Amino acid sequence: MSEYIVSARKYRPDSFESLIGQDTIARTLSNSIRRGQLAHAYLFCGPRGVGKTTTARIFAKMINCANPGPDMQPCGECESCVSFQEGRSYCIHELDAASNNSVEDIKTLMEQVQVPPQVGKYSVYIIDEVHMLSQAAFNAFLKTLEEPPAHAIFILATTEKHKILPTILSRCQTYDFNRISIPDMVRNLRGIAQKEGVNIDDESLHVIASKADGAMRDALTIFDQTVAFCGTDVKYEDVIRNLNVLDYEYSFKLVDAFLGGDYATAFLVLDEILAKGFNALHFVGSLSSHLRNLVVAKTGGLEPLLELPESLKKRYAEQAGRCSHQFLYDALGITTSCESGYKAAVNPRLHIEFALMRLSYLVAKPAAQSTAVSPSPAPVISSAAEKSPATTPAAAAPRRRAAKSGSALSMSALLEEKPEEAAPAEAAAQDVALPADETVRLQWKELAKQYENRPRLASMLASGTIDVREENGVKLIDFLVLNDAQKQWVEEKLLRDLESRVRDLLSCPKINILVSVKPMDESAEKVPYMPEEKAKDLMEKNPDVRAFVADLGLDTK
Repeated sequence: MSEYIVSARKYRPDSFESLIGQDTIARTLSNSIRRGQLAHAYLFCGPRGVGKTTTARIFAKMINCANPGPDMQPCGECESCVSFQEGRSYCIHELDAASNNSVEDIKTLMEQVQVPPQVGKYSVYIIDEVHMLSQAAFNAFLKTLEEPPAHAIFILATTEKHKILPTILSRCQTYDFNRISIPDMVRNLRGIAQKEGVNIDDESLHVIASKADGAMRDALTIFDQTVAFCGTDVKYEDVIRNLNVLDYEYSFKLVDAFLGGDYATAFLVLDEILAKGFNALHFVGSLSSHLRNLVVAKTGGLEPLLELPESLKKRYAEQAGRCSHQFLYDALGITTSCESGYKAAVNPRLHIEFALMRLSYLVAKPAAQSTAVSPSPAPVISSAAEKSPATTPAAAAPRRRAAKSGSALSMSALLEEKPEEAAPAEAAAQDVALPADETVRLQWKELAKQYENRPRLASMLASGTIDVREENGVKLIDFLVLNDAQKQWVEEKLLRDLESRVRDLLSCPKINILVSVKPMDESAEKVPYMPEEKAKDLMEKNPDVRAFVADLGLDTK
């Protein structure tokens, strides 16, 4: 059996042209080599698997080539290039700082730096995961990094740039590597699949690229895993099952159910997904991503933000055409709220099911609002609505019977009954006459008597001033209190109870209480209210008390 080499090693780039997704960095380094403007230290930073170490090796190979091409490309035939390809180059030295992070390791490296290269012009020292060096090792490295021998070039690679000392950063040319885009990864994977004789569709390649999260090395590892599971004929269904990825079909089916107000289907889809072992929170996140893609597909000019194969782009465009912007906006609000509250939910499944019901209600909501009871204090029913056959009990009865006897429940059928049941209460509320202002003032005194077991509160109500007025068919009672502290306390602790008792006393539901601070009379003497104010007033009026407080150093606050 022939020796197997994983794709991440077998197809590792060996030139800047074959480097994936780092065109700007490749061009900058190529130009510096062509012009002979080489720095003595470089810092390559970025996420894992994006080509930092690979770029360092290509750079070392290019600067040591004996017969470079017109574009400074390595010839591949000289001793330096051959030794590099065979992995025995004496010009390239790699150090893993994660396991060699002590001062002794750095001192050994510094001794090695003094030895000139056997072949080529430069000795290149690649220190991977340099942020793992200890503080003492960094300090020992500083002087050599600032003034290395002419033949030495250092390339430091790290995934955590923020952990590098500023004194190190200031001595290096810094290159930030980006995550590799999904189209670039798909293009590279497609070429590798053709070389390996693997038949795989674009949707499967997009799933692999999305799973890799911008790391080409991860994408190649997942590709090898997929080929090991599926063989040379890779199917989309096998890929999502092997990688434990939610199928796009679930999200498309759910949105169709929401548009139809069919929460029962949404419940069944959730149950099927959970039965397959998927994480419930991952399901909500997938639904949010699907809604985001619908927003992108519906908005012109955002096509580059939809990193999907053409077949899926067409499906998103078709479904987005059936969704309003308001629906997508409200739906995203529900799913993101569900995600944020999931961990705090006592019953996580019920938490998600309630979100699915709200999503199913979104399309039915405008129709329901047009016939629902108005939230205003004094709703008005037009004469046309009173004469309409649709609002009569005879016309409503068939709909109620259909909703109760049918095997499937729809959201619209449930909503239709509410206006009919609320109509008698609405009409009764309209028939109630508003009480006279004087009647309101008399009953306010009776209200104070109901709080006799709380003397201070009863006194505040009895002595408080009220203004009575009528506005938009509602009787408003403006209760004036002495200061902001009283106002805040009444609004937070007492207002609901006051309104309830006043409405019962006057037998009128259309009464609201507003709390305001009584304007201060500048000519009147200010009465101290808070303990601090009382203490201050006492000291101003009694010099002996003021002297006593000063002698003992008392705190009057």
